[in-house]
Amino acid sequence: MFNSNLYRKRLKPLSSLVVCALLFSTNSQASDPQQLYTHQPSVTPELALPGEYKVGVRTLQATNPQQLSAVDYQSKQDRSLTLEVWYPATPEQGAKKTSYENVSRLHVPFSLAANAYRDAPESTGTTFPLVVLSHGYTGYRTIMFYLGEHLASHGYVVVGIDHTDSTTAEIDFKNGPFAGFPSTLINRARDQQFVLDYFSQSSSPLAGIIDNSHAAVIGYSMGGYGAINTIGGCYSFSQAGLQQQGFPEAAAKALLPVFNSCNAGRERVDPRWKAMVAFSPWGQELNVHSDKALLNIKVPSLYVVGDHDDVSGYENGVKKLYEQSGSKESYLLVYQNARHNIAPHPAPQETYATDIDIGHYFEPSWSSETLNRINQHMTLAFLDCKVKTDEKACDYLPKRQLSNQVKDESGKMSAPWPGFKDRWGTGVMFMRKDLP
Repeated sequence: MFNSNLYRKRLKPLSSLVVCALLFSTNSQASDPQQLYTHQPSVTPELALPGEYKVGVRTLQATNPQQLSAVDYQSKQDRSLTLEVWYPATPEQGAKKTSYENVSRLHVPFSLAANAYRDAPESTGTTFPLVVLSHGYTGYRTIMFYLGEHLASHGYVVVGIDHTDSTTAEIDFKNGPFAGFPSTLINRARDQQFVLDYFSQSSSPLAGIIDNSHAAVIGYSMGGYGAINTIGGCYSFSQAGLQQQGFPEAAAKALLPVFNSCNAGRERVDPRWKAMVAFSPWGQELNVHSDKALLNIKVPSLYVVGDHDDVSGYENGVKKLYEQSGSKESYLLVYQNARHNIAPHPAPQETYATDIDIGHYFEPSWSSETLNRINQHMTLAFLDCKVKTDEKACDYLPKRQLSNQVKDESGKMSAPWPGFKDRWGTGVMFMRKDLP
């Protein structure tokens, strides 16, 4: 549902090595938003195909009043957020699809062709569950636009957050890339909860089509770190640990009660959260969550990770989160030979000039489009099963543990997971706690 090849700016001359990498990437990417589905059906998992709805998109501003200041960590100030909202829509005849304007980590502008219609009228007559989409550090609200559009086409309202102090537009990677990290640690979960509360107001945009009693949170990297707290995984920071993350000594001491809280600072988990998906969630290699804290998680949870994740960690990071989670409906999807970049859209051409920029997107052993398709398929199956309680969708969650397609001793390939085409299901593993 996305056009990863139609970027507006042409590349400046690059080294031969970078050019070769670019040619490899662009040859694997679709030249038309629908080519992914019409020209390559055999490599597209079933639930990665578009849904029945056209997709509208709106950019909104919302303010969370009197939040902890990211300047002195003591005073309060209003916290403004920019939101990108995808929703089932009924675009007018002849309407043209929009684009998403962003900048790279080195502030190079680029444009992404969308498969959504800007400010199109919403589809009425029914309500749709709310999904909160939360980027990493650094990132932007459309870094997983392919997933936002996809879920909206299948009957969800999806809200991507620009987490203030933590976006690529705000952070200067040339002069101290971690300036916004303290604010990120404080605000990730609180931003996620605020968005659910904001769209639960009768006066909020699209209020007439949102079923806010059934919601899910999806987070990537630091977004996953926040999502785990939002659904009950309390933090377990020490003063020394906070100082290592950039807090002054006095602030670190004063903020311990703020940090070592649960449920996005609430007394209990909001019962409207019905599911969580965490892509490469950061923190557990540093034991950000205690064993006891993670046992508090009862919300159905899908963790997604590369087994070579060099940012969040695999065995002592994301896999440990899955194993420690108290939810009986806990699942783990593993991309073999993948690192940390398993969730973003494919790299724009403008980012191929430097390691800092291309390193935000590129996976050496995987096509980004393949990762995106599998993310679409597995996330939709999980949310339809746990949020919409669709039993047919539950059948798409693999019943067989570990690898998808493998050869037995005789050399015969096993059957693929539900929804995957034969011979196109290799390289992924799945684990779940609700099976013997």
